[in-house]
Amino acid sequence: MSEKINLTCIGCPLGCQITVTKNGDEIEDITGYTCKRGLEYAKTEVISPVRTITSTVRVTGGAGPVVSVKTATPIPKGMIDRSMEIIYGLEVQAPVAIGDVVCDNIAGTQVALVATSACAAE
Repeated sequence: MSEKINLTCIGCPLGCQITVTKNGDEIEDITGYTCKRGLEYAKTEVISPVRTITSTVRVTGGAGPVVSVKTATPIPKGMIDRSMEIIYGLEVQAPVAIGDVVCDNIAGTQVALVATSACAAE
């Protein structure tokens, strides 16, 4: 039995209203996208959704208490909770520079968690 899934594309500023028709794990039809990014977004979102995580990690010996971080690439949506548990438990030593790898394999996803802000040592 086919099911229709309605999405608002986040691939570009247009925010196209996309409809995906799928039967089980098979996509039958995708309509409403206006660019290739929309088509790829719709395919990924209904078959294997991914997200980029942004958060903060505690810093010891730093001029500030935390440094902002994000996953270097999107991770499977189902790994967000486990990744956040790990992030909450992380603590890095100052100094921290933008781009420093804070965790090289967050939750076994093979994706690095990198600093997106800097923190000087005290």
